[in-house]
Amino acid sequence: MADKEEVRRPKQRHFAVCGYPISIFFIVVNEFCERFSYYGMRAVLVLYFKYFLRWDDDFATTIYHTFAALCYLMPILGAIVADSWLGKFKTIVYLSIVYAVGQTILAVSAIHDITDTNRDGTPDNMSLHIALSMVGLILIALGTGGIKPCVAAFGGDQFEDHQEKQRSTFFSIFYLSINAGSLLSTVITPILRAQECGIYTKQKCYTLAFGVPAALMVVALIVFIAGSGMYNKTAPQGNIMVKVCKCIGFAIANRFRHRAPQYAKRAHWMDWAEEKYDKLLIAQVKMVLKVLFLYIPLPMFWALFDQQGSRWTLQATNLNGDFGILTIQPDQMQTVNPILILILVPIMDSVLYPLISKCKLNFSPLKRMTVGMFFAALAFVAAALVQIQVDQTLPKFPSSTEGQAKFTNMIDRPLAIKAGTNEFTLESLATNEDYLNFDKPFYLSLGPGHAYQITLPNGTRSTLVIVQRGTKPTPLAFRDIESKPEQGANAIRFFSGFGSALNVTVGDQDFGGLAVNTMSKYVAVPHGDAQFRITNNTGEECVYSQTLGFGSSHTLIIPPTFAFGENCGKSIRSVTDIEPNTIHMAWQIPQYFLMTVGEVVFSVTGLEFSYSQAPSNMKAVLQAGWLLTVAVGNIIVLIVSEAATLPEQWAEYILFSSLLVLVCIIFAIMAYFYTYTDPTKIEAQFANMEPGEQEKKKSLEMAKKDSVEHCKDDRRSSDSSSDEEETKQSNM
Repeated sequence: MADKEEVRRPKQRHFAVCGYPISIFFIVVNEFCERFSYYGMRAVLVLYFKYFLRWDDDFATTIYHTFAALCYLMPILGAIVADSWLGKFKTIVYLSIVYAVGQTILAVSAIHDITDTNRDGTPDNMSLHIALSMVGLILIALGTGGIKPCVAAFGGDQFEDHQEKQRSTFFSIFYLSINAGSLLSTVITPILRAQECGIYTKQKCYTLAFGVPAALMVVALIVFIAGSGMYNKTAPQGNIMVKVCKCIGFAIANRFRHRAPQYAKRAHWMDWAEEKYDKLLIAQVKMVLKVLFLYIPLPMFWALFDQQGSRWTLQATNLNGDFGILTIQPDQMQTVNPILILILVPIMDSVLYPLISKCKLNFSPLKRMTVGMFFAALAFVAAALVQIQVDQTLPKFPSSTEGQAKFTNMIDRPLAIKAGTNEFTLESLATNEDYLNFDKPFYLSLGPGHAYQITLPNGTRSTLVIVQRGTKPTPLAFRDIESKPEQGANAIRFFSGFGSALNVTVGDQDFGGLAVNTMSKYVAVPHGDAQFRITNNTGEECVYSQTLGFGSSHTLIIPPTFAFGENCGKSIRSVTDIEPNTIHMAWQIPQYFLMTVGEVVFSVTGLEFSYSQAPSNMKAVLQAGWLLTVAVGNIIVLIVSEAATLPEQWAEYILFSSLLVLVCIIFAIMAYFYTYTDPTKIEAQFANMEPGEQEKKKSLEMAKKDSVEHCKDDRRSSDSSSDEEETKQSNM
């Protein structure tokens, strides 16, 4: 039912500034805040899955793309609700409330203290956090997807028919606000995430990274409602997508009913809808279906494009983000895309396309889209090359059937060691460089009469520190970390061979008390120059400095000969257990550049082509179809990631690239046989239908009606005659 308020004042005008309705200010600010909220949340989402919810890379990618697919499926529902029931204004308000609630729930789910009963920094009831996260993401998908088709159209409704120039300028400002919101949010929210917060223990502040976008969504809602009295609100007049679907459904059903050979064939299967729908609508649906058929290969492009926020972000966690004057977080690399868009769009429109035109080359829209898909495929080849280099720098962690160990000699003399079949000599205070693999228990010989049986748990790494106890060397086993440190931090621990108790701190983090021949816990220390303060019970202090990279692990050994004083730090030895990230994050820029070139050539051209080939009243149908291709693309990522269980990530990149090249070839063939149409001319032909044809159509309908009536009369006469005959026979 139409909204009464919107019916009562469909064209109400309010204050204007420089010929523009002041109401559009509220709409632009609303869109900026909403896009900041959405892209800011999505920028850190995959890292939240991996590091807070403790999901592996594959499952985090799966849930990320499921959420993205849901966001692009909801616009169809939002458009139907707005056009057929609530109207655009109420749809935006109601779904924005749902949106803000979802963002708030997601922010609450990231508070680790609400279930951290033992105050160790890890949630004790992870199921609650997962449940809250999923509820929040579902509400966000419903909100952002539902309002997506409404806001821009509602802004266009604020202008009169003669304000075409102002409306065009508004849309330019509107899309500028989208890019500004996404660019700022992908810079700011990773910075917020990198902060540490918490009531009892300090952890990465995902709550703040989600909370600020939630606050921006509340601001967007308040700003939009504040302009309520200034909007032109048009009444819902029915959704064209529903009408198109009904027309297609009737044509299919009617064709099925008349599938027998005696019925004459028609030029197009949509012509079977002529019994119920006028020829203009059928012709418009034919034009739409013609374009939608070309959409079939397009989801593969989006399958690659949307992995910038998942696989490429996860790839960046193993890279070096030190750019000298600033440090780039892994999730901040996504900002390269909007920055390049702002640079490449004017270059393409003002330089490249005019140059191609002057060269008399037929660079049609469909050819541009084909080139865009090819660039996206090249981007994944570049990503695969980077991944190969990254894999070569990653440590070889133990399999599930073996354990790894390295050995440190804390005795003041060289030591001949035999571990299983491995024989080597360790100097005093030295550690062997590489971990040794053992798939079964082994004997560790430290000299004549000093042999020990060692059993390493499968799938683990250990350090065996050999100390002097009495007259014999004795091994002490300590577990090492079995994966790269999280979020580019460095895992640091201390082993003390000093004769008295020590305490070690770095910043506001404490390694705990260190007795003689004990190992401290691991502490995550960020990139940069770290200052470690070592103190004893008498108040003496030693400061040890070390420059740390990204993603390394070190064991810092305090020797028995350690002494407080001016050069106390020189006696401390650093043992590298995991090398820092050596591949620079700048190597991702080529793949981002190729993908952005592909996006500009593919996406912008695709929308332009779709609108040029769509009937005037069915552009929304093609917009829904375009968004549907994005949703299907994310679903393809789920299918390929789950079905193609490839052991190496670079192989998955090559697989996606190969699939897109194949689809690109298919699309090129389809484009070759496509015939461009002019919807305006086709619509004009039906609009100028001669009166004789209209009369002929009416007379045919009347004749059909009369024929039906005659059939009924004949049937009644036949029935009456039959009754009379039966009566006569009965009387006889």
